[in-house]
Amino acid sequence: MPVEESIDLHAFTPRDVVSVVEEYLEAAARKRYREVRLIHGKGTGAQRASVRALLSRHPLVESYADAPPEAGGWGATRVTLKPPRE
Repeated sequence: MPVEESIDLHAFTPRDVVSVVEEYLEAAARKRYREVRLIHGKGTGAQRASVRALLSRHPLVESYADAPPEAGGWGATRVTLKPPRE
């Protein structure tokens, strides 16, 4: 699957989402993206909570927040990755 600046997590089963996000963040960092968007949907908030639990402890993540309204609002999370080490 090609790595782009966003990923829609609806295509994955809930049990796979955390591992998919981990792999995606590593691939995005290799491509030197500084910001990515994770589309988890609004629903009950369970998917958002599991994604954010991972982001809060992931070593590549500098910060994260709700995406702006035009990019999904609280149905997506904007992630700022740490700058690559040279």
